[in-house]
Amino acid sequence: MAESYNVLVKVVSQKGTCNNGHKVGDEWLINRKTPEGICLGAFGSLHPWIQALIFGAEYPWLTDPDVVTVACPDAKNALVYEIRRLRE
Repeated sequence: MAESYNVLVKVVSQKGTCNNGHKVGDEWLINRKTPEGICLGAFGSLHPWIQALIFGAEYPWLTDPDVVTVACPDAKNALVYEIRRLRE
């Protein structure tokens, strides 16, 4: 099995009220299985980045190669999620 990392997804900012009840500080630890409790819309936006970081991808435009921020697709009630690769 290929080496993989855990990632931590955390809500870091919010405008409006999330229809699914997510709020700043909510977090999910993820590795190879979908997280319980995260809404489908947010997960759809996060999934490509989660999968990439789990399997070691790095992007030259990131200040920190282990951290990506992704916005929720609900522009009216926008949440921003931080996805952090845990190398330990």
